[in-house]
Amino acid sequence: MAKHGKKYLAAKAKVDADKAYTPKEAVQLVKDTSTTKFDATVEVHLRMGLDPRQADQMVRDVVVLPHGLGKTIRVLVFAQGEAANLAKAAGADYICDTDEMVNKILGGWTDFDVAMATPDKMGTVGKLGRVLGPRGLMPNPKAGTVAPGEDLPRVIQEAKAGRVEFRLDKTANIHAPIGKVSFSAENLFDNLASLMNAIKKAKPSASKGIYIKHITLTSTMGPGIKLDTLSAQTMTETTE
Repeated sequence: MAKHGKKYLAAKAKVDADKAYTPKEAVQLVKDTSTTKFDATVEVHLRMGLDPRQADQMVRDVVVLPHGLGKTIRVLVFAQGEAANLAKAAGADYICDTDEMVNKILGGWTDFDVAMATPDKMGTVGKLGRVLGPRGLMPNPKAGTVAPGEDLPRVIQEAKAGRVEFRLDKTANIHAPIGKVSFSAENLFDNLASLMNAIKKAKPSASKGIYIKHITLTSTMGPGIKLDTLSAQTMTETTE
């Protein structure tokens, strides 16, 4: 069993394990209980009342967080010709339009956070599945990362502004970042509200019973904070 240090134990002591906190209480508490010297990421973990084995109960979508993620997002785009030019102009960090770049990725290079592709380049992307797939970097139409050339500027700008993909995993959980501990409590609240609203809208029609069972907010290496699920599902951004 892993042993925790004094800082973690002191932070954990601030959290009532039996209490389900309101979103406003939780975002302030996640800031107060961060123990790292670096700017920790704040994450939301949801236990869903869905069966991931059933195709009609899958949840997968994207949301653009109003206050971003607090980090630089490196974007790679699989495109050629005019689409590649549009991607470059829109701020893509890397363009994969040569065999040299493809071979570099096949060799294990994945120094980017988001990969996108135009439909005509999906044949090339398919060859890289064993490298991109395990890292969650495969472009996917459902995630909006496969787009025609004229849509690339919008998708790239959204990614760099704080576009987050969320999906139900094989254990019926959803995990997503909502910013950094250095964010104000108000900005973390707004980002959490945007994520929760997007997850609610993505509810599959085949979902029966309780859709969201439990929600936990935490920071990197920090203690988990239970959220009141009803309050979290009725959140509205403070900027609205």
